[in-house]
Amino acid sequence: MIKELKQIQRDPVTLIVIFVFPILMLILFGYALNFDVKGVQLGVYDQDKSELSRQFIYSLGKTEYFEIVTTFENQNQVNKALDDKQVQCVVSIPQNLSDDFFANKNVKIQYLVDGVNGNTAVVIAGYVALATRDLSEKYVNEVLERKGINIVKPVELKQNFWYNPELKTTPFLLLGLMGSIMITLAVILTAVAIVREKELGTMEQINVSPLTTLELIFGKIIPYLLLSLLISAIVLIVGNIMFQVQIKGSLFLLFIATLFYLFACLSIGILVSTIADSQQVAYQMGLLISQIPSNLLSGAIFPIESMPPAVQILTNITPAKFYLIALRAIVIRAVGIEAFWQQLLYLSIFAFVCLSIAALKIIKQRK
Repeated sequence: MIKELKQIQRDPVTLIVIFVFPILMLILFGYALNFDVKGVQLGVYDQDKSELSRQFIYSLGKTEYFEIVTTFENQNQVNKALDDKQVQCVVSIPQNLSDDFFANKNVKIQYLVDGVNGNTAVVIAGYVALATRDLSEKYVNEVLERKGINIVKPVELKQNFWYNPELKTTPFLLLGLMGSIMITLAVILTAVAIVREKELGTMEQINVSPLTTLELIFGKIIPYLLLSLLISAIVLIVGNIMFQVQIKGSLFLLFIATLFYLFACLSIGILVSTIADSQQVAYQMGLLISQIPSNLLSGAIFPIESMPPAVQILTNITPAKFYLIALRAIVIRAVGIEAFWQQLLYLSIFAFVCLSIAALKIIKQRK
């Protein structure tokens, strides 16, 4: 272990990269990965040009979700604006809006939404439907009040979003990004640990020494475990400062969960290092095994519940899946260990299996 720590100290360039890489990735992806839809570029095609239509347009423009960027005089301008992506949504107000409304007729307002990005289109459609419904209720109540009619709703639905009232996607995505960064870093760091001994020719000295296989494995793991814990703390601090990701739960439980996760990640790196014959191969294998599954199968970005059943079973190949469940439970929901103790058990089993296979391969190589 002391030898490995000295080896880390002798390579200051790699050490700088190790600390700079996670922070840089967090900042870049933290600003780039964001599913929040605000400031939708809205175009208006007002064929009525009445006081009612102007009030409706004003009510849309004063919210944070819409930004009225242009108005249109004919349908050709509307089509061209959507084709050229000048606007994301167009509200088309019919010519007889005001007359039909005050004549107690059914009024229809058309929205044209750019559907190239399906997720964004669904969010925009939800925004405009909500805005239209609220405004419709407001006008109906005003008309009824003028007629002296008091309407009472028998059932009123009120929604309350727990844990994330503002429905921000940043905390969810950043925690997923943290899990992905840490597994990539931990696996690659340890993947080259034993391979380096092979390339330098010092593995033969280790084989003839009284060093046991477990001492060799833990001597390689512990230095990188301490280093990874330090980097995890730095990533959380940067996330709090730059993206206001607050830890609502227990810091002790967060430390325990991170410790279990990093140990499982480092065990993968040790297993890779017993298979690879060169540092370059170990690096490529570590990157392939850690980054792709942690990004696609862990639930970091895409919800596991929406995946096909066969893919949901496949998600168990990455420890990032179990860690992210525990991490989000602690940081966002502030729950106790009773809510995620099973995830820690899965991480322990994962680490045990990887280390057992690695130990058997090392014993075979030392004979």
